[in-house]
Amino acid sequence: MQAKIGLIGLAVMGANLARNLASRNIQTLVFNRTAAKTEQFMKDFGSNPCLQAAYSLEEMVQKLERPRKIIMMIQAGPAVDAMLDTLTPLLEAGDIVIDGGNSYFEDTRRRSAKLAELGMEFVGMGVSGGEEGALHGPSLMPGCSRKAYVQLEPMLQAISAKAGEDGKEPCVTYIGTDGAGHYVKMVHNGIEYADMQLIADVYTIMRHVLGMEPEEMAKVWDEWNKGELSSYLVEITANILRKKDAETGNPMVDVILDVAKQKGTGRWTSMSALELGVATPTITEAVFARNMSTYKEERKELEKVYADLAAAANKKASFTEAEKAQLLEDLRNTLYAAKICAYAQGFNLMGTASETYGWDLQMDKISKIWRNGCIIRARFLDDVSDSFAKQSGMKNLLFSDFFAEALKKGRAGWGRVVALAAEKGVSVVALSSALSYFDAYRTASGNANVLQAQRDYFGAHTYERVDKAGSFHTEWME
Repeated sequence: MQAKIGLIGLAVMGANLARNLASRNIQTLVFNRTAAKTEQFMKDFGSNPCLQAAYSLEEMVQKLERPRKIIMMIQAGPAVDAMLDTLTPLLEAGDIVIDGGNSYFEDTRRRSAKLAELGMEFVGMGVSGGEEGALHGPSLMPGCSRKAYVQLEPMLQAISAKAGEDGKEPCVTYIGTDGAGHYVKMVHNGIEYADMQLIADVYTIMRHVLGMEPEEMAKVWDEWNKGELSSYLVEITANILRKKDAETGNPMVDVILDVAKQKGTGRWTSMSALELGVATPTITEAVFARNMSTYKEERKELEKVYADLAAAANKKASFTEAEKAQLLEDLRNTLYAAKICAYAQGFNLMGTASETYGWDLQMDKISKIWRNGCIIRARFLDDVSDSFAKQSGMKNLLFSDFFAEALKKGRAGWGRVVALAAEKGVSVVALSSALSYFDAYRTASGNANVLQAQRDYFGAHTYERVDKAGSFHTEWME
């Protein structure tokens, strides 16, 4: 029986996606460059009649029905180009090649144009949800031609996560041409960085200002997960705080080194924002926070240099039960408001990219496919989708009538939280940058007039006036 789709790359993500495809009765043909890995995969899972194996690319191409559909789940970068160089001479016009890795969107645009010259379709598809999502249902973000998407849609809908009140809405939609899918996945990851850092900032205040122990914090996060903050990341934060280390019996968070790693998609998001001139301070501060975490040895030395300040920061403040309850309520509202701003930055960036690259991204549909299967899945995304659907052409999520009320409600407590953290010498880069973003964006008169005056002073760069049109220059040293 000829297979419906071929899958190249049997690392964890590829293997799980192949099993997902086969579980939906889709005849799937797998190939891995190392034959032993293919053999082991078939030994473990080959009892499923919808799984077949190929031990060369030539064999894979021969066993696929036309037009051929092949998904690559291999490492992003040069490996993708190398595989395409080997694979495309074996294919023919009309065949579809899908890159399901975390490729840089500009690489995807280049590859799409190259395959188009050969009469083939190239799909850059973001796949979110990690290994569990790949197996049970990921959020899928395909960027390609409409023609290619129509051919792939039934298959992608079958394997995607499902959302909605009935639990039947597929978490996949047509994103746009060439690199659109990988761009949206990149921004998803940038938002993910921000969301995670916001949670880490709140944890910092709970632990180092309120003096709460992990078990007590877990109960608060469990409670928050029942309301507007309900999300996968909030849920796992509670689970993480409750977990004990099997060796020492100590909370796991206390035995894990505070050095965070990253794979680059958050950095790419910030780089794109800088290139397109879009303000994404909370996303970018989350990237910088991970960078800062790697300075572990320097941080240990500087804590000695500033030992008196460290002592003050480590001294637990005294709060009455009423004050503690109020601060926790402020923290809840702060996290929600800051989260709105982080998502606003991500969607604003996608909007600008859509105009720049001609993608026509549909923000309401994108937020819908993020409701399940991906890392930032949350109840919150229903409201994001509704806001974009109801307020057509909305430039930024801060203009949403729904979210404006939450931001107004949370602003006072948000200010108290950030001020208290600053007073105690506790760094909360994501919470504070989100607050500055909100305050700057909602203020009609900022301070760029001083910047423009400085630029004109030292470089004669000119400026505009508030009272008449045109460009002006002042002789500042008369």
